[in-house]
Amino acid sequence: MDRQLSERNDGMWWIAILAGAVALIAAVYFFWPQSEPPAPPATAALAPAEPEPAPAPTLAPPAEPVIEHPVEAVKPPETTPRVTLDGSDGTIAAALGHLLGNERMRKWFFGDAMVRRFVATVDNLPRPMVAMKVRSLRPVPGAFEVLRDGDAIMVSAGNAARYSTYVQALERVDAKQLAGVYLRFYPLFQQAYEELGYPKAYFNDRLVAAIDHLLATPEPPAPLRLMQPKVLYEFEDPALEALSSGQKAMLRLGPDNAQRVKAKLRALRAEITRSPPKL
Repeated sequence: MDRQLSERNDGMWWIAILAGAVALIAAVYFFWPQSEPPAPPATAALAPAEPEPAPAPTLAPPAEPVIEHPVEAVKPPETTPRVTLDGSDGTIAAALGHLLGNERMRKWFFGDAMVRRFVATVDNLPRPMVAMKVRSLRPVPGAFEVLRDGDAIMVSAGNAARYSTYVQALERVDAKQLAGVYLRFYPLFQQAYEELGYPKAYFNDRLVAAIDHLLATPEPPAPLRLMQPKVLYEFEDPALEALSSGQKAMLRLGPDNAQRVKAKLRALRAEITRSPPKL
C-alpha cells in the first residue's frame, strides 16, 4: 500500500464540492410543522360514588424546527421541465459543466447520484471521516509529498501544487452564479437531506454550519509535522489529529491555498445568508 495520507481525508475533493458544486448553496423556505400529539383515549365511566380523577395535564406540542438561514425560493419558468432527484444527474452535470467547464466536470466529479453525494459529503465534513462511497469528486492526482530529516517527518511545501488547478478553478467561479444555479434546484438537496435521516432539518443550515466549520480551521505554522505509527501518516500534534475530516483537508492544502479557499467560502456564504460567519 502506498505510504501516503489516506484519500479518505485528502483535501480537494470536497473543495470543488463547496466551490463548483456549491452552485448548490441556496434555499427555499420550507417549514415542517410537527403533528399535534394524539388525544388521549376516553376513560371508562366510573361508579357515581367514586370521585372523578384530576384531568391529565395538557402537553404542549413539540417545538417546530428553527430555520436559521432561509432563502426565498426562485420559481423556474412554467416551461422548464420538472427535475426529480433520481433523474437530476444530467441537469446538475450540465450546470457544473457550464460553471467549471465540461472537461473538468467529467474529470473531477463522479457522475452518478450527484445531489445525494454532495449532501452526504457536506453533512460529514465536520465529522472525523467522510465515507468513500459518498465522495463527489474523484481522487486528487499525484502522491502526497513529505520531507524526512532523520526521524522527523514534515509535509512538503511542494505538496500544495497538487491542488493548484482546483484552487484556481474555484477562484474563477462567480459566487452569485453558483448561488443562482443552486437556488433553482434546492428542493432536490432538501429531499436528499431528508432521505439521509433528517426529515425535520434544513439543509441550507447544515451547509452554512459546514462552511463556518471550515473557516474556523486553525492556521498552525508550516511545515506541519507528521508521524507514521503504521502505514498512514498522522499529524504529530494531537490537537491537529483530532480535527474533523474537513479541517484536516484545509491544513493539507497549504497555507496559501487555504487562505484563497477561505476567501471564496466567505463569498459563497455571503450569497446564501447575508450574515457574517460565526468565527
